[in-house]
Amino acid sequence: MQSQWLWAVLAICVAGAVPLRADLKRAQAENNLERRSQLAMDNAVAQYQAARTAYDQGENDRASAAIAEILESVDLAYASLTKTGKDPRKNSKWFKKAEMGTRDLIRKLQSFQDAMGFTDRPMLDKVKSRVQQVHDELLLGIMEGKHK
Repeated sequence: MQSQWLWAVLAICVAGAVPLRADLKRAQAENNLERRSQLAMDNAVAQYQAARTAYDQGENDRASAAIAEILESVDLAYASLTKTGKDPRKNSKWFKKAEMGTRDLIRKLQSFQDAMGFTDRPMLDKVKSRVQQVHDELLLGIMEGKHK
């Protein structure tokens, strides 16, 4: 009975991990650029949760892969918004959503890094730096508008 329970939990974990990667593919396939950015940010948050869970379970390889996908997702979200060609100040809805999402993600990543062991902390430096850079660029675009 206990082994059946263990197999069921393992199957749920494996089944839950597969769609996370599919979410980024779904975001990349989205034609609406604003919607694509939102799907990519949603995937970044999901990958943060996956990375945190994997790290807590001692699976640093899986955590590193999820962290790399966070970076990929944030870059996709930002690239999608810039491809719209819209003025962030006049059409701020999607830009503001992405700005708030990156701000929350930065906080979560900082909390995650603080909870990590000292030797594992550099794993998050690159992604934190890039998410902060994207956040700053989004905020600047909303506050200043599109450069002419």
